[in-house]
Amino acid sequence: MATILRDWSYRYQWLYDGISRLAALSVGGESRFRQLALQGLTIDPDSKILDLCCGSGQATNFLVKYSQNVTGLDASPLSIQRAKENVPSAEYVEGFAEDMPFSNNQFDLVHTSAALHEMNPEQLRQILAEVYRILKPGGIFTFVDFHHPTNPLFWPGLAMFLWLFETETAWNLINTDMLNLLKQVGFNLINSESYQPDLYAGGSLQVVQVKK
Repeated sequence: MATILRDWSYRYQWLYDGISRLAALSVGGESRFRQLALQGLTIDPDSKILDLCCGSGQATNFLVKYSQNVTGLDASPLSIQRAKENVPSAEYVEGFAEDMPFSNNQFDLVHTSAALHEMNPEQLRQILAEVYRILKPGGIFTFVDFHHPTNPLFWPGLAMFLWLFETETAWNLINTDMLNLLKQVGFNLINSESYQPDLYAGGSLQVVQVKK
């Protein structure tokens, strides 16, 4: 699964950015896509925020507008280098999401954008446990990622995108009950037990916000 376009998109920043902007049109553009997971949250200028799997800083660029204490973490040295150039006002750490080099109860908010679908089931559970560990009590974990479309008209587009650019882990994610998995790790659902993810683009994107 996936094609050579996947490798090219990670090798060439201009291609990755172009693909991201094109895909984001389904929710009104890249600016809106990068801020979907932040909607409804109260973020103070001194809130300690982690942009998990920050890539080249696309979402980090928006997080620094909310807080002066933003850290980006990514396992790719090239991505970290690009992020430092793109968003120099944030701090950056090279490391793996499933074994983060941070102390317990360190962050008020952990954010990740379109990254969890890259993980196999074991990695995903490890990452969620790590996010729980590094969040302060009452801290928020918020993410945006793929979801099983609720509108059948969006299935062809999503299937084509996953075939061109993603691997089987993306298909695994859209068939995963993320809320149940998060509860198993220890997270609490915001507001009530009836909480459901916010869905966009015909249900092909989900935004989840949970609390430690």
